[in-house]
Amino acid sequence: MIRRDIAPRLQAAAATFPAVTLTGPRQSGKSTLCRALFPDHPYANLEAPDLRAFAIEDPRGFLAQYPDGAILDEAQRAPDLPSYLQLRIDDDPTPGRWIITGSQNFALLESISQSLAGRTAVLHLLPMSYVELQRFANAPTTLDEVLLMGGYPRIFDQSIPASDWLASYVATYIERDVRTMSAVSDLSTFQRFVQLCAGRTSQVVNHASIAADAGISQPTAKAWLSLLETSFILTTLPPWSSNTRKRLTRMPRLHFHDTGLVCWLLGIRNPSQLATHPLRGAVFETWVVSEIIKHRTNRGERNGITFYRDQSGLEADALLETGGGYAIFEAKAGRTVSGDMASAARRVADVLGQQAVGMPRVVFGGDTPQQRSDFRAVPWNELHQELDLLNE
Repeated sequence: MIRRDIAPRLQAAAATFPAVTLTGPRQSGKSTLCRALFPDHPYANLEAPDLRAFAIEDPRGFLAQYPDGAILDEAQRAPDLPSYLQLRIDDDPTPGRWIITGSQNFALLESISQSLAGRTAVLHLLPMSYVELQRFANAPTTLDEVLLMGGYPRIFDQSIPASDWLASYVATYIERDVRTMSAVSDLSTFQRFVQLCAGRTSQVVNHASIAADAGISQPTAKAWLSLLETSFILTTLPPWSSNTRKRLTRMPRLHFHDTGLVCWLLGIRNPSQLATHPLRGAVFETWVVSEIIKHRTNRGERNGITFYRDQSGLEADALLETGGGYAIFEAKAGRTVSGDMASAARRVADVLGQQAVGMPRVVFGGDTPQQRSDFRAVPWNELHQELDLLNE
């Protein structure tokens, strides 16, 4: 197993809390990581029908099998289990005895917030970041390969063609997970909706537009978008807000957690198709935002990332809260640096004034950094080093 950046945070939480909850999309590596970090813990996968039935029908008896704790995988499959686990923890609050994983954010966290508040740390494991990906011997080396393949571990540790694995992933997600999470009656329409969302990655959410294109009602579009967010397929990045009277966008911006999944849903199957695709810039922007999110979540932080857009159209792709202000990030997929690529980001910096931390950073598709007088051009493969500097 390759080293995951969240591991130190997970181990630190287990040394402090009686339970640790690790959520994230299916196949992001939660089970593998937990079993590697806690090899002496018994392992119970609640996807197994017999174990799930046991946990649902007799939760006390199920937990009694594990007097010293266990790894409870896909715990949302037995939604009442945390209530009984609370009793066990209150009897013996020894740190690190219970490791809980789940791939349905709302179902699991709702149950935990009611029963295990203050008793468990909650962390999120997303698909691999670029830095984690480079620990594989067969890691992609070019930008388009990175965007196309995404960051799900199994593609790399089993050397499976990305398009084959992602096809299976989408089918499994729609056929199994959607049925368990929501009463979606028309799976083909839902799959069409997911594809339409992929075509809108990096865009401000417009429920009316996507509902019309999918042939569904706006309430259904909102519910399905929430479902995709609940299962960690995508996230909606909130807009930056201010106490001033400046008119700012109120709707969030849509980003997928994995660009490989976006490319597959868009029908992009090889780097040459991606290189000329009209949405390549949007895919790259989503990659930059997702890398910033992963950098933060791997350190146990979940908030503090927004975007800027006012009603005149002025925008910046990401504002990262840090050092008492905001670091401004702009994504440009081109390989060449030009002075005007930071024009919008500079204007946003002027709006933020003293709240802007340092000069704007433009993450671009080339390989050589440039320190201009009024912005920093950061190569795509050096983004994490730039984020590390902000954390120092």
